[in-house]
Amino acid sequence: MDDYLSESEQVEQVKAWLRANVPWILAGIAVGGLAIVGWRWWQSHTDQLDLQAGAEYQQVLQAFNAGDKSRGLALVGDLERDHAGSPYTDQANLAAARVLVETNELDRAAQHLEAVERESHDPELATIARLRLARVQISLGKPDEALATLGAPLNGAFALRYHEVRGDAYFAKGQKAAALDEYRAARLAAGPTLAENDVLNLKIHDLTGATGRAAPQPSAASGAGAAGGTSGAGAAGAAGDVTHSPHTASSR
Repeated sequence: MDDYLSESEQVEQVKAWLRANVPWILAGIAVGGLAIVGWRWWQSHTDQLDLQAGAEYQQVLQAFNAGDKSRGLALVGDLERDHAGSPYTDQANLAAARVLVETNELDRAAQHLEAVERESHDPELATIARLRLARVQISLGKPDEALATLGAPLNGAFALRYHEVRGDAYFAKGQKAAALDEYRAARLAAGPTLAENDVLNLKIHDLTGATGRAAPQPSAASGAGAAGGTSGAGAAGAAGDVTHSPHTASSR
C-alpha cells in the first residue's frame, strides 16, 4: 500500500511513527543507562565493602596475635554487625573460636562456630565450622549433640575428619566398637599417602588392644578415591580444633 503514497504522505507517516514511538525509545535508553550506572555503582560499593571487611579482619588477627583477646572479640562483633555474610566475617568467627578454645571458653567458642555453620555462604567454611563445633561439643561432654551436628556423611577432603570426629563422639559415649569402626573408616578415607596418621593409628591401636581385634591395613584400591581434594585445607588454617586426649580432638 505504501507504494501508492506520495512522497509527502510517506514523510508524514514516518513523522507520525516517530511521534508515537520516540518517547518510548528514549525512555528505554534512559532506563538502560540508569541500569548500567546503577550496576557499576553497586559493584564499586561491593568492592569497597570487601576492602573494608578485609582490613577489619586483618585487625582481628593482629589483636589475637598480640594476645589482646578482648579487642579481637570486639572487632569480630563489629564485622558481624557491619559485614554480615562476608567470608571475612566467617574467618574472623573461626579465629575467635580458636582463641576461645585455647582459653577453655568452650561455650563461647561454640557460639562463634554455630554462627559460621548457620550463616556462611561458603559451603567449605560451613563444613569446617560444623566439624569443629562437633569437637567442641565432645569436649563439653555432649557427644550426642556432636553426632547430631555432624549429620550426614562427608566425602572428599572432609571424609577423614568426619569419621574421626564421629569416632571420638562414640568413644566419649563408651561405644568402643562403633568408635573403632569410625577410626578405621577415617584411615581408609585418608588414602595411602595419609594413612600413617600417628594420632589416628594410636586410637585404633588402643581400641584393638581393648577389643582384641586386629586393625586392617588400608589398601591402595580402597583409599585411592577417598582422600578427595585439598580445597578445605587452606580455609581450615583459620582456626584450630579442640585438642585433649588422643580420643577427643586432634588438631588439623
